[in-house]
Amino acid sequence: MLADMIARMIEEMLNEGDGTLELQRNEMASRIGCVPSQISYVISSRFTPERGYVIESRRGGGGCIRIVRKQMNRDEYLMHFFCAIGDEIEEAEANAYLKNLADHALLSDHGYRVARAALSNAALASVIPSQRNRLRAEIFKQMALALM
Repeated sequence: MLADMIARMIEEMLNEGDGTLELQRNEMASRIGCVPSQISYVISSRFTPERGYVIESRRGGGGCIRIVRKQMNRDEYLMHFFCAIGDEIEEAEANAYLKNLADHALLSDHGYRVARAALSNAALASVIPSQRNRLRAEIFKQMALALM
């Protein structure tokens, strides 16, 4: 899939740049053979603050996008997640957070599967749908605190 290829390229460039990358969307798009909006889509969907990235966009003069991978210790990282969860969280967003925790070795594979099951719509089926995201956020926050 093109989005996966773009994400891998950006990750490789971030690794080569010690967690910092400046890229020009148009230049990268022409090198890959796609439209610049596909680069923007990958950056906005996969290199998000909740996944540990800071994005800065510079306009004019060719403009560029700066991506920085945040370096945080374990508790800072977990506190970042705690704050990012907010008052409500959907299942897909919770799964993305959990995957990120597992990818950063803050959650074991077993812990990832258990947490994913606990935060699923299936586990919250007896809760009225309008309250599920709020309850999911509260459960997730308690999990994050327990990991600290």
